[in-house]
Amino acid sequence: MVAEDLNATVARVRIALIQSQVREKSSATSPPPRRRRSTSVTTISSKDGFGNNNNNNNGHKQQQKKQWIMGQEAFEARMPHHDGIKALWETKWKFPCTKSLYPFHDGSYQDFEPIFQHLIKNNINDGTCPEYTNAFIPVAKSLIAKADSLVSSSSPEKASEVYLRACTVLRIARFPYITRFPTVNDRDKWVAWELQKETYARAGKLWSPSPLQELSVPFTQASGNDFKNHGIPIYLRVPPGSGPFPTVILMTGLDGYRPDNTVRCNEFLARGWAALVVEIPGTADCPADSADPKSAERLWTSILDWIEQQKELDEKRVMVWGLSSGGYYAVRVAHTHKERLVGAIGQGAGTHYFFDEEWLRRADGHEYPFRLVDALAMKHGYGRDVEGYLRGAKGKFSLVEGGVLEGGSCRLLLVNGTMDGLMPIEDSMLLFEYGSPKEARFFTGALHMGYPKANDAVYPWMEQVMNSVKAE
Repeated sequence: MVAEDLNATVARVRIALIQSQVREKSSATSPPPRRRRSTSVTTISSKDGFGNNNNNNNGHKQQQKKQWIMGQEAFEARMPHHDGIKALWETKWKFPCTKSLYPFHDGSYQDFEPIFQHLIKNNINDGTCPEYTNAFIPVAKSLIAKADSLVSSSSPEKASEVYLRACTVLRIARFPYITRFPTVNDRDKWVAWELQKETYARAGKLWSPSPLQELSVPFTQASGNDFKNHGIPIYLRVPPGSGPFPTVILMTGLDGYRPDNTVRCNEFLARGWAALVVEIPGTADCPADSADPKSAERLWTSILDWIEQQKELDEKRVMVWGLSSGGYYAVRVAHTHKERLVGAIGQGAGTHYFFDEEWLRRADGHEYPFRLVDALAMKHGYGRDVEGYLRGAKGKFSLVEGGVLEGGSCRLLLVNGTMDGLMPIEDSMLLFEYGSPKEARFFTGALHMGYPKANDAVYPWMEQVMNSVKAE
């Protein structure tokens, strides 16, 4: 799709969404401060990002409930999978498991059915308890042993498939969240995480001609409370042939980490791009200070400086793709490092309204499989102080209130579902009212990140942007 067509589509989608889904019957909260507005993209001058009038008839702003685009009924609803492990399995997870869809991608239903029947029978409903985590480990170890035997019998493709099945079991074991910053938050889940990485590395060695490289990038910009004596763990895979290759930095999310993105990396390699996967601050192995919003800038500067030193990577053609919580960082880096990137994708990004206390309190009952806010508080450096996070996150992490959006950005594609109950679609629309023009693909009626159709819209855009920059 050419840029002109895509921009036209952006305008049509935005207007259609607002006309059909935003109720204009009440006054609402005033918008965030608009410092520099974009005139190149469709904007609403007299309404905020919810389609609400900013002023009443006498010109005074009123403070009323926001009218979320997803609708008040959906916003206030509590989804049935929160009623326990049986409900989670039967109403939310069983179907995607049968189809090997997120979060069961690379996995097999036959591995999970007995595990969940055990959890249900024993009434193990808390995903953060040791009994939940440890229920998955025996199945994972059995699969690892089977894969090891397949390697010994010279069946590398079959071995890789079974290793990845084991990795998927371990992924669900360590759900919903882990971090080592400032200390490991859950020892049992950390054991599952270490075993997942070890198993994924065994699979990755078999991927000829683009095997997995486990590398540690020097954290040269580390300061403050960052882990200064730790490198930045990354996965790197490069296409066959001689470089330098265009490079995609894949920024992972709240619960999906480096070993969880095989399919996307294969898509990059098939297009002749190198794949670099890295975790975001506050998750898994990331050494950046989760409580400091600006630690992200230090993290990405260190990685981009390292890329410049690699002969096989083309520093002139670097793109980032942020997933879910990683979408926030993709939008952020698209502005803070715009001269060093050819493009960025923020998929399911929460940038401003996501940090509203009202939103966060309700998001706990939406599509996330377990409690969301507890994990988010820890991810953003508040530890177990959930109330402190609810009260303080917006002022600290909002890209609007932090002034990040005031300047321009590299080319930026925003992707999400209009019914996202984790990161509101308003946070993608909001970006059109700041800085340079943006591009977008929104999926009406879809939930978080616009799944399942979203990826099909992203890859053509990536190809067009990569091809727009000549190789050195």
